[in-house]
Amino acid sequence: MALGTLITVAPTGAEARKRDVPALPVTLDELMLTAKECVAVGAAMIHVHVRDDRAEPTLDLGRLRETVAALRAETDLIVQLSTGGAVGDPEEARRAVLEARPDTASLTMGSVNFGDGVFLNRWDFIVDLHVRMRDRGIVPEYEIFDLGQLHALRRLLDEHGLPAGGHVHLDLVMGVPGGMDGTLESVAACRAAMRDLPEDTTFSATGVGRSTIPVMLAALAAGGHLRVGMEDTLTYAKRRPVESNMQLVARAVGFAQLAQRPPLTPKQARELLGLPA
Repeated sequence: MALGTLITVAPTGAEARKRDVPALPVTLDELMLTAKECVAVGAAMIHVHVRDDRAEPTLDLGRLRETVAALRAETDLIVQLSTGGAVGDPEEARRAVLEARPDTASLTMGSVNFGDGVFLNRWDFIVDLHVRMRDRGIVPEYEIFDLGQLHALRRLLDEHGLPAGGHVHLDLVMGVPGGMDGTLESVAACRAAMRDLPEDTTFSATGVGRSTIPVMLAALAAGGHLRVGMEDTLTYAKRRPVESNMQLVARAVGFAQLAQRPPLTPKQARELLGLPA
């Protein structure tokens, strides 16, 4: 079991709209303020989506590069970009995200119904991202939306080798309509399925919406790490909107400390993931 807890903040995402959620950070200045607040209370990694001038999701490479550079200049957070983008983004734009040279990038291990849409991830596209990341020294975080995607990950590693850095880290994304439920049973099933992955494989877990707290508690009990943020939940408690990403990170830190697995520093998290100092 891990001695500390890697806490990732996912502050924005590609689904919520600023007009509906005024606290959502969508400009670079808002994102930088969020990043500084969250690292101060215990986050070690930031999972980044960016927005355009109209606050709409974008994969514009210039904005991605500017965001990565700013985060590196003003924080010591591990910078992770999403190769998922928004549902429906073309593969070529999603590949190009890697040219912003983040520390890590998400890599979803299969297609999944995503609300009313389909988040499409063809096998050849998955393999291509895996190889491109390794060629560029970018460490993937394999995103798992359903149990079968863990078996797909095993196939990927068997056929195409270990990722950059040699360490396998994944994120269980739970509670998405169309994916696996955010429950203790789902965490336990995924934990059992990981026995076929490399022995030192680590995992984080993300509970979307009302599954946030059950998933956090189950993940900590199973030796896992945590991802929280306004990408995944906009409600702190019943009829109580989230005020800031820092509020969600602080709660995750509190749970980690109660589990006697205090949050890892960014330096410690880099060692865990096989990232250079």
